[in-house]
Amino acid sequence: MKVICVDDEKLILDLTMSMLRSIDKVDEVEGFTDAMSALAYFDNDTADIAMLDIDMPGMNGISLAMAIKDKRPDVTIIFLTGYSEYSVEAFAIHASGYVMKPTNVKRLEEEINFALLQRNAINEAVAGIAEKKEVPHIMVRTFGNFDVLVDGEIVSFSRSKSKELLAYLVDRQGGSVTRAEAFALLWEDGMYDRSMQKQLDVIIRALKSTLEKYEISEILELQRGSMRLVVDKVECDLYRLLAGDISAINSYRGEYMSAYEWASLTEGYVTRNLSD
Repeated sequence: MKVICVDDEKLILDLTMSMLRSIDKVDEVEGFTDAMSALAYFDNDTADIAMLDIDMPGMNGISLAMAIKDKRPDVTIIFLTGYSEYSVEAFAIHASGYVMKPTNVKRLEEEINFALLQRNAINEAVAGIAEKKEVPHIMVRTFGNFDVLVDGEIVSFSRSKSKELLAYLVDRQGGSVTRAEAFALLWEDGMYDRSMQKQLDVIIRALKSTLEKYEISEILELQRGSMRLVVDKVECDLYRLLAGDISAINSYRGEYMSAYEWASLTEGYVTRNLSD
């Protein structure tokens, strides 16, 4: 596996590259101290993982990640940064990891292993769907409006924010979403105080209740302080498109989860890559 690492601080870059080289699954490491050199690298080469600092002069890590994805959609992004305030923006562009500095070999290896598991889960789910001829038990539609269907029946959600939360978990493609990130998505600039934490609890319980009603609770994995979609339990048009499924590509009409403003990042990314 090849990893590139980008950090404008040379000492930190060298240390990170040294730690990466000590991880068994990492075969090759390339390092860059500026974003433009890293981006130019992808003109003629690629990597499995790009590990990016966020706060850099000129082009920051968020912009660099988007530019890399434009050139090489299959590259997995992991942010390595000292700034926690970028986490929501980072995950909006489908970063697989967000590691706070200072870090260590064990933490880096955990993020790399998670990124590989996430990628494999999506690929296996798509491969399994391709072999099936019957109507999928759980189907997620993201092109146009967002809907979930169970045996062809559209799931009715008791709360709109519960539906939006599930939509965001689908958009995150199996990546974990913390409670704070979920709150920031659903209430934007709201204050995450005790009262609003209880409101978030109500939304999560309502989502669980809806999934239990339709007997599909297995698609939601709740952990302490975070949640994720179990991607191998669903068929999703977005996942099929990203995996290169021709029928999914042909069914895309330039609209993705139209009801949600935050979905415009994914919509733009998909539209740009299909037009190349």
